Amino acid sequence: MEKSKKEISYKVEGEKWTKALDNAFKKLNSKAKIDGFRPGKAPKDIYIKHYGMLSLYEEAADKLVQEAYQDMIKKEKLVPIVPGSVDIKHVDDNGIEYVFTVITKPVVEIKKYKDLKVKKEKVKVTKEEINKEIENLLDRFTELSVKEGPLAKGDTAIIDYEGFKDGVAFDGGKAENYSLEIGSNTFIPGFEDSLIGMMPGEEKEINLTFPKEYPSEELKGKDVVFKVKLHEIKEKVKRELNDEFFEDLAIEDVKNKEDLENHMKKHLEDNKKMEVENKFIDEMLSKIAENTECDIPEELIDDEVHYMIHEFEHTLNSQGLSLDLYHQITKTTHEDLHKQYEEQARKNVLYRLIIEELFKMENIDVTDDEINEEIKRLAKEYQVKEEEILREYDSKDNLKANLQLKKLVDKLEEYNK
Repeated sequence: MEKSKKEISYKVEGEKWTKALDNAFKKLNSKAKIDGFRPGKAPKDIYIKHYGMLSLYEEAADKLVQEAYQDMIKKEKLVPIVPGSVDIKHVDDNGIEYVFTVITKPVVEIKKYKDLKVKKEKVKVTKEEINKEIENLLDRFTELSVKEGPLAKGDTAIIDYEGFKDGVAFDGGKAENYSLEIGSNTFIPGFEDSLIGMMPGEEKEINLTFPKEYPSEELKGKDVVFKVKLHEIKEKVKRELNDEFFEDLAIEDVKNKEDLENHMKKHLEDNKKMEVENKFIDEMLSKIAENTECDIPEELIDDEVHYMIHEFEHTLNSQGLSLDLYHQITKTTHEDLHKQYEEQARKNVLYRLIIEELFKMENIDVTDDEINEEIKRLAKEYQVKEEEILREYDSKDNLKANLQLKKLVDKLEEYNK
């Protein structure tokens, strides 16, 4: 198969190279510090004696490399998909020879994608699943009210606390009027359980030991004392399916229990359809990959790994963590993370290339009219403005890719019944 990684030589010689060397000399000489000469006034032979001819070669090479690269890919009719590299094979007064490494889209040879015996599961939603979803919804709308009795698991305690190690308060171990749900495991083991049974206004000292794997070097494995004061106890009061609840729910066309059940059924069906479709696509692509030949350059895998690490770092940042802190906690390095993602990155790239090749093989495209119709359909289904649908997809190109994939899935399902 044709390799997607190519090394191509490109020479710059004659008048173009001579002019580049002259321009390099003028630029570098204007900044040169040579005794007996003002900047820019030293003769060329004197400059070369002080700084060497190599400095002119390097400056001229840097100035010409981008133009040389663009001319090379135009002449060779190449379309690079990731940044390549450049080396200088030879350079002297007569010219320079670059060697460009160019990464183009790999050739994908799909030998079989029909009759692979992959079936899409049927979607079914049970009454029990609908009831459970409604229970979860009621839990989310649960209200807190003041409780008179002792603190119990599931209650929320309003507390002041301060932690001490060897009789000295430690950083980050103090708060006032802190809301703590008992049983949430927000604090270190033993803290929340020690509060159970306390009454409002009661104060208590709790002796605990920080876990050995705790991230803070100062505290891990250390014995501490927490002084706690309980101000107030709140307990959860579950909502009922009444008119007040449906009004607070504020879902259009949901006015009673039957409406809510129908709404939840559709919600569950939509989620299950998406799960079933994703599973079908993954299984289908896995089978097609077994029947596909493709020489994927490592540079393409590296590019995907870097993207995945960037996305992981973004997720960490949203949780208040940094990549450096993650490495400290997990005792890993950037190289470890890179290796961890390599297999998935290779699969991602191969699957993406297979999908693009199948689009071509099946002549799957999407017209502007189809995109506009889909925007209208989604806006009506989710009861939002069309502009919001476009914002959700970020661009029409993303929506187009989504519609293309839907068409492909329909084809694959038809071919594998």
